[in-house]
Amino acid sequence: MYFVNLLPAIAYTLDMYRRTGEFFGINEALFSSALAAIIFSLLGAQPLTIVGVTGLISLFNFTIYDILSIYDISIYPQFMAWTGIWAAIFHWLVAIFNACDYMRYVTDFSSESFGMYVGIIYMIKGVEELVNEFKIAGSAGGYLACMIAILYFASVYALEKLGYGKIWKAGFRGILADYAYVFCTLFWVGFSHIPGTIKSTHIARVPISKAFAPTQSRSWLIDFWNLDVKWVFISMPFGFLVMLLFYYDHNVSSITAQARQFPLKKPGGFHWDFFLLGCTTFVAAILGLPMPNGLVPQAPVHTDSLTVYKTRLRIIPTAEGEDTEIRRPVVSAEAVVEQRVSHFVMGLALIGTMTGPLLVTLHTMPNAVFAGVFFVVGWGSIESNGILQKFVFLQAEERFIQRDEPMLQIRKRKIWLYIGIQFFTVAACVAISHTLAAIGFPVLIMLLIPLRILVVPRWFRLKELQILDDFTATNKMVLASLGGKPGLPEDSKEEDWGLERRRSENRFGVPRQRAGSLHR
Repeated sequence: MYFVNLLPAIAYTLDMYRRTGEFFGINEALFSSALAAIIFSLLGAQPLTIVGVTGLISLFNFTIYDILSIYDISIYPQFMAWTGIWAAIFHWLVAIFNACDYMRYVTDFSSESFGMYVGIIYMIKGVEELVNEFKIAGSAGGYLACMIAILYFASVYALEKLGYGKIWKAGFRGILADYAYVFCTLFWVGFSHIPGTIKSTHIARVPISKAFAPTQSRSWLIDFWNLDVKWVFISMPFGFLVMLLFYYDHNVSSITAQARQFPLKKPGGFHWDFFLLGCTTFVAAILGLPMPNGLVPQAPVHTDSLTVYKTRLRIIPTAEGEDTEIRRPVVSAEAVVEQRVSHFVMGLALIGTMTGPLLVTLHTMPNAVFAGVFFVVGWGSIESNGILQKFVFLQAEERFIQRDEPMLQIRKRKIWLYIGIQFFTVAACVAISHTLAAIGFPVLIMLLIPLRILVVPRWFRLKELQILDDFTATNKMVLASLGGKPGLPEDSKEEDWGLERRRSENRFGVPRQRAGSLHR
């Protein structure tokens, strides 16, 4: 989990470092991740939710930098501090008035759209990192960086796929899959240091600063009290947008960490955790750190690593006789080791990474590895996404589709319409993210919820939505923390929803969460 949290955090920070005038550096990212990990592991109602630096706050931070560069870039540190202070205040108000209860109405329609958006953004960030290599290191360095990034992605992907395969023993497969990031990072970092032509190419490596010191020559405490009053109030709507982003991103991360396939016994506390997130946002703001929040890929991976799985053999007889039976492994989750130690130890390890020797070690890592990290995390969110799975179903030759497939009950044009709406919302979010209007992308993300509740039902029958969609929060422990079950339309029952998911789990068992995967 240390590597799964550290590597994406550095990848996002490299993007911020380059696009915020080198204000946010490695030490800021490590400090922010460690702060969040220690506070949430000790005080959080649900310590299984991993909290740290995300790619979306990176996008938010450098978009504000681009906007302020039009006016007065020198006020960027103070403006970001006040943005975080306002965001913290809005967090506390949301928590006090129990507004997190509305997350029980989030369905896979919006969760899948959000996951697809995040995956595409991360893939784009990986490409941007490689393009920057050509500018820094020239053609030779750029091509070497591309090779390392692509092969890093391929090797991590291959090792993670082994976890689902049948080669070797289950325990050995599990080690290769769970530690794919570690093995591949060590190998490709070492590869970049092979003496001769490769090492002399001088590709870009992780920039570092002094141990336990800010990247720029400043004190840790931002002098936010020196900002003009007009800019203090201008930062208020930006703080509100940060709260909107964290409201969706953090709560969805917490829901996925407590997803329906995990047999949890201890309930979470969404309102308290969101209040606590406001506290970490406030501290991060006045210290000049990137504001942490829930990590969507890492949070469920943490719970998965603590889950005890059992693989049983399912034998399917055929009409040709006993010797032609089909043997299929079915995975079931038996229990979850619910504790606070792993999250806390990870926070201590991140603090240790800020020491001089480990910072020097980070400096040996090529930036190309982190472009590969973007590809791994991005493709993981895309490959396992329900939008892509429905698209693949529509392309499949019908005679090879299993007759018990629930989507066969729906006309194909209705499935096209459903994923078409999702594609449109994803495209709108991606498009706005590449303009100065990217500051408003949290609004588009939040609009996915009323779009699904108020608009989509006008175009689909209830039976069609029960097959195509499902409520994201279905774990009883989660619903107990969100004010109970949501009101189901037309007196439908809970077991009537998510028919496609239920069929998949009955046939293959629950999906495992690997470092690059995102399941609801």
